[in-house]
Amino acid sequence: MGRLTTHVLDTAHGRPAAGLVIELWREKDPLECLGRYTTNDDGRLDGPLLADDAFEPGYYEIRFFAGAYFRLQGVETGEPAFLDIVPVRFGIANADEHYHVPLLIAPYGYSTYRGS
Repeated sequence: MGRLTTHVLDTAHGRPAAGLVIELWREKDPLECLGRYTTNDDGRLDGPLLADDAFEPGYYEIRFFAGAYFRLQGVETGEPAFLDIVPVRFGIANADEHYHVPLLIAPYGYSTYRGS
C-alpha cells in the first residue's frame, strides 16, 4: 500500500521547520479534515499523513500554518502576514504509490513538488 508524507524546510533560516502546524483535508462533500499535526525537530511528522486503508485516490489539501510558525520564530511577518496558511491541493491517483509533498517556506515565498 502507498502512503502520504510531508517535510517542511525553513529556507529563511536554513533548517527544518520544527513546530509547524499542518492540517490534512480531503475533498468530499463537505470538505473533511482528516487530522492536525505538528512537525518534529526534523521538519517531518513521526508517521505518514495517510497510509493503509485510509490512503485512497482523490483530491487532498495540506494546510501549512506558516504565519504562526514564523511569528513563533520571532520573524516580523506584518499584520496580516503575507503568507499565513499555505494550502497545497493535489490529487492521489494511485493508492499503491508513495506521495511525498515537501514544502520549502520563507516569510514571503514557498515552493513545493512531488518528492520521493
